[in-house]
Amino acid sequence: MLKGKTVVVGVCGGIAAYKSCEVVSRLRKLGADVHVIMTEHATEFVRPLTFETLSNNPCVSDMFRRQTEWEVEHISLAKKADLFVVAPATANFVGKFANGIADDMLTTTVMATKAPVLLAPSMNEGMLTSVAFVRNLALLRETGVSVVDGDSGFLACGDNGRGRMAEPESICEAVCRILCPKRDYEGKRVLVTAGATLERLDAVRFITNFSSGKMGCELARAAAERGAFVTLILARHTVEAPRNAAEIINVETTLQMYDEVLKRAPEYDAVIKAAAPCDYAPENFSPNKIKTEKLTVNFRKNPDIAAAVGKNKGNAALCVFAAETDNLMQNAAAKLKAKNADMIVANDILKEGAGFDKDTNIITIIDSEGATEYPMMSKSAAADVILDRLRRFVK
Repeated sequence: MLKGKTVVVGVCGGIAAYKSCEVVSRLRKLGADVHVIMTEHATEFVRPLTFETLSNNPCVSDMFRRQTEWEVEHISLAKKADLFVVAPATANFVGKFANGIADDMLTTTVMATKAPVLLAPSMNEGMLTSVAFVRNLALLRETGVSVVDGDSGFLACGDNGRGRMAEPESICEAVCRILCPKRDYEGKRVLVTAGATLERLDAVRFITNFSSGKMGCELARAAAERGAFVTLILARHTVEAPRNAAEIINVETTLQMYDEVLKRAPEYDAVIKAAAPCDYAPENFSPNKIKTEKLTVNFRKNPDIAAAVGKNKGNAALCVFAAETDNLMQNAAAKLKAKNADMIVANDILKEGAGFDKDTNIITIIDSEGATEYPMMSKSAAADVILDRLRRFVK
């Protein structure tokens, strides 16, 4: 897939440097010519010889090492690169890069390159959420730098939280998307819903669900990368919205999402309903905090967005989702028919690695040609699988 492509991998000093070994190995297996630049502190975690063995190229770390070639090394690598990946990208590196500081081989080379740059941040959650880091990363994004967001989990400092570097698989998927982009949705208009709607009970309470919006946001991002004009109707979410969507419409309630989808759907070639809207809403909203020891709430049924689109979808391809806890195939097949959808993406949210607020998913796709089960994969990879399958229904 990456044959003929040159990828320069920068490795900063952090415990996640050991994961960079797998990144280099995977890129080599995909056919890329990989060159590694290490910071001085990175060599304290992984020896340069390891990367030289994995990449089959010299590993560079010393800016002033005597060269056997005429070209200045950092300029040579900057010119060779089709893509520059920094994994892990520490807060120190991000700060230097954002502010134009070039004081070692890595920062000097990345500033000299004309190639696209992809960062995989890795740090303690406190650093990740600091004002300085957030500002620096936002500045880099604005200049066109791509970022593979990290995962949550156990950190080297002993905390559980955000800040882990993205898994090597996710980093390599991002590399492939940048270097080998599909454009099979060129000229198509795709409407995506994402996130969890919420319904207010009183001034401080509301009901919602555990959806993070990640699957829908990944679908919107991937569709835009593949050439589509993407409108994302986004409810409550805990992930960053895709920056490449042509239009993002923020909503809160299911009724708001219903109105936005229904008035736009006829203009689109595909509608992907990945949001998790609340099926019910309290009948009455109190503008003040309800103070009572016992509370009885009556609910009203919210309109069914997918069914409404299915009744009047015209030539649009309709993809819906089914999050189930039992009878996955039976319930999903019934929903596919009831909504008049072309395709349904089903998952068992009780399975490890699937469901809400996860970076991975385990999906089964059902359409007129039958059902296909897929192994656990990142939601980024799942987005491309879904778009591949949906493309046959898009006219």
